[in-house]
Parts: sequence; C-alpha cells; structure tokens
Amino acid sequence: MDRKKHASILRVTRSIHRKTGIILFVAFFAVAVTGLMLGWKKNVDILQHPTAKGASNDVSKWLPMDSLIAISNQELIARSGDDISLILSKVDARPDKGIVKVIYENHYNSVQLDAVTGEVLSYEYRTSDLVEHLHEGTIVDNYFGLPNGIFKLFYTSIMGLALITFTITGFWLWYGPKVMRKEI
Repeated sequence: MDRKKHASILRVTRSIHRKTGIILFVAFFAVAVTGLMLGWKKNVDILQHPTAKGASNDVSKWLPMDSLIAISNQELIARSGDDISLILSKVDARPDKGIVKVIYENHYNSVQLDAVTGEVLSYEYRTSDLVEHLHEGTIVDNYFGLPNGIFKLFYTSIMGLALITFTITGFWLWYGPKVMRKEI
C-alpha cells in the first residue's frame, strides 16, 4: 500500500475516533465512573452495607420463609410508609451467615434479618443496585416502563460497539504512523 493510501486511511480513522468520542463522551464517562464504583462496592460501606451475622447458621432452626418476608414487609412499611411496593425481587438466604436479605423489586430498599430470631439486622437503601442500573442503562427502562429491557439492550450494544471501534481505531492511530515511517 502506498503512502498516500495510508495517510487517507489514517485521516478517516482519526475522524471516526474523534467523532465517536465526542458523541459518546458523557456515556463513556458515566460507564467508567459507575464501573469503578461497582468494582469497589464490597469495600465501601456507602455503596453496599456489609452482610450482618445471624444467631445461627443451622438452617433447621430458621423461621419459615413466609414469616421472614412478613417481618421484612412490616419493617419496610414502618420505615417508608404504607404506599411502598412490597413486590419482591429476591430473597437472598445466606446459610453461612445465618441471615436472609429481602430485596424489593420497585425500589432500592432491602432488609437483612436474623433467620432464627427474625430480628432486623439492617435496613438499607441499596446504592450499589442504583449504580448498577445507571451503569447498564436499566434505570431508563424502569423509569419509562419500557418492556424487556429494550433500552438496556440498545445502550449496552452501542457502548460495546463503541468500545470495539475505539480499540480498533486507537490501535490504528498508534500503529499506522509506524507503518508509514517504514515505507519511507
């Protein structure tokens, strides 16, 4: 390939790299910041409360799951009011810790309970879940009630393709001039 052709490819590559960067700057910044936060979530109590320890890890002594969920619902209502959604996202049982985390679907609150006594060990606003939803775009689907995570799919596809584009164009912006110098 001649020098003129290499220079032309380099100009096009630089243009693609620059325009894509300008368009996606805010999204890349948000993904980078939230990704960093998610990487640190287990080490920073602001993002995720530590998992408490219950009275016993002997599952045979645990209260029935429906009782634990009822206790969690009462705690949630007491702290947030009668109009809060009680729809469950998941119940995270931790036999090794002797606790159950009750996590709700339509908001970022959760309750940790001692699985034997039903004592509320922690009530938390799950900041890490909010950060995760910001990171992957789910927050837009939830806010607008979009079906099947359509925005998340679009957003993650665009961000993934953009990262591939930046990797390829960035490599060529580094390597292309080396090839041109060798041709002299």
